Amino acid sequence: MTINAENIKTMTKSEQAGDMPTVGSRLFGGLDRKRLRAYAPALVLIALCILITIANPNFIEPRNLVRIANSAAVPLTLAMGLTFIILLGSIDLSVEGSLSVAAMVTVLLATNDANANAYGWLAVIAAIAASTLMGFTTGIIQTFLRIPSFMATLGVWFIGLGISVYMLGGSAVRLMDPSIRDLALARFLGLPVAVWVALAAFLIACTVQYYTRLGRHIMAIGGGEDVAELSGINLRRVRIMAFGLAGFFFGVAGVLAAAQLGRSDAVIADGRLFAAVTAVVVGGTALTGGEGGVINTLVGVLIVTVLSNGMILLGVSPYVQQTVQGLMIIAAVALSLDRLRLQIVK
Repeated sequence: MTINAENIKTMTKSEQAGDMPTVGSRLFGGLDRKRLRAYAPALVLIALCILITIANPNFIEPRNLVRIANSAAVPLTLAMGLTFIILLGSIDLSVEGSLSVAAMVTVLLATNDANANAYGWLAVIAAIAASTLMGFTTGIIQTFLRIPSFMATLGVWFIGLGISVYMLGGSAVRLMDPSIRDLALARFLGLPVAVWVALAAFLIACTVQYYTRLGRHIMAIGGGEDVAELSGINLRRVRIMAFGLAGFFFGVAGVLAAAQLGRSDAVIADGRLFAAVTAVVVGGTALTGGEGGVINTLVGVLIVTVLSNGMILLGVSPYVQQTVQGLMIIAAVALSLDRLRLQIVK
């Protein structure tokens, strides 16, 4: 074999020295790094559960596990919608604005302590429809005006939040409809109904990603927009549909949040965006798009929720908890990026 400059660059040190490959080099050389990254979040989740259980056995008590599931319901539903946008290679910052609008519509149209409305579950349908409409509007703004998704969704975030605060009159309005409150208070097979709703949202998201043309097109655009366009995919239509789909999930999350808290106010969505983005990224979905998915996000939501619950059980300060979550998202992004392929960071 002729050895030229290019051969030397690609050879390992042991090969250049003429050494035979070691057992370790064969082992790690044969493993697919991409596959390792895919399984890493699940391994982290298992390790977290073991370590927290050792530190505090109360972690695995049924009551605490139900508490974890209930805490994960809203973040999981939000993260399902956000996952599709990140798979596109875009970002959606309108999470909190959409959730606020959905919660506001739910409370003001159902039985409440601010007006005489009592539309029951029609309020829930109207809330999800309003948030879905916001999603479609965001997609139209982003695609037809060619505004970066970061700025388009940032604007929609503040528009939604402003509308919500204005309609609520700047105060908290209580939700008094017992049937909607049962989403948080009633249980089925030992779990709050909200958990089952979140699992249904997860199944819908799985169906869309793995069994529909829209899901395949979203993955294709995230993997390479130019190639997807040359393949005949309508980029505008797919983007608008993806943002509308995200708005649907945000709307469901807004209804669940209003049911869990029993009210809607200006701060009902505070911190939801960070939690959703953290869950998606920690789960292994790449911010560059085209890699990951809703199953990864489910694992990510569980990691974030379990870690938060564990730190509470261990008596960790809330400020330290925020620091840990910040470090976690930085580490997750760093591990999810393929630096060999990423030539420009912007």
